[in-house]
Amino acid sequence: MNAYFVAAAAFAFVVGLVHSVLGEKLIFRRLRQRGFVPTNGGNLLDERHVRIIWATWHTVTVFGWCLGAVLLRLALPAAPEASTGFGVQAIALAALTGAVLVFIGTRAKHPGWIGLLAIAVCAWLGNTQIQATFLTLLSN
Repeated sequence: MNAYFVAAAAFAFVVGLVHSVLGEKLIFRRLRQRGFVPTNGGNLLDERHVRIIWATWHTVTVFGWCLGAVLLRLALPAAPEASTGFGVQAIALAALTGAVLVFIGTRAKHPGWIGLLAIAVCAWLGNTQIQATFLTLLSN
């Protein structure tokens, strides 16, 4: 089992959970007048804009969990080594790009960049481990 992929998956699940829970508590609770979906944008946002921001917010969480599930599957010994490279590189790049955007956009005040960076680093390390193992097998 690839421990780096398991760690990256765990970070992805935790970051997603924290993202949705804190988003609901710190942002959307104040925008909710009634019902499940917030609708009150005050003088700045129409109801439809608040609704799409809420939906997009939680979509990011779902995408993160799906990436975590892929990483968890790749962590299993039965995962085909040859097919993991591109997918893991894409996940690591997506997480790294997200980390940089959150870091720059919030001037490092939002801790989300740390979780995203942890996902990127663990995914990258896991991919390096697979490549090293594969090269060792080829050289024998």
